Amino acid sequence: MAAGNKAKTKAQIIAHLADKTGLAKKQVDAVLATLTDLAYKEAKNGFTLPGLGKLVIVNRKARTGRNPATGETIKIPAKRVLKFRIAKAAKDGVKK
Repeated sequence: MAAGNKAKTKAQIIAHLADKTGLAKKQVDAVLATLTDLAYKEAKNGFTLPGLGKLVIVNRKARTGRNPATGETIKIPAKRVLKFRIAKAAKDGVKK
């Protein structure tokens, strides 16, 4: 982002989408809420937002780490985590 630019708030995104689509703000808010709920429910299977990216499950291996407060070595267990992989078109948009 250029200096002085900030990320849009949820209200600004809703207002922008309502203006561009001609839908009421409440309708846009309902669509976003439904999309969010669907993404949460389907995350375990992977979820794609066409043109934006996808949520994928990644298996992290067990590893050793260090407690920054004490310097003590600790074991970090293996776990499954959720990552967002951005689409190529979105990456290209950021580069411009």
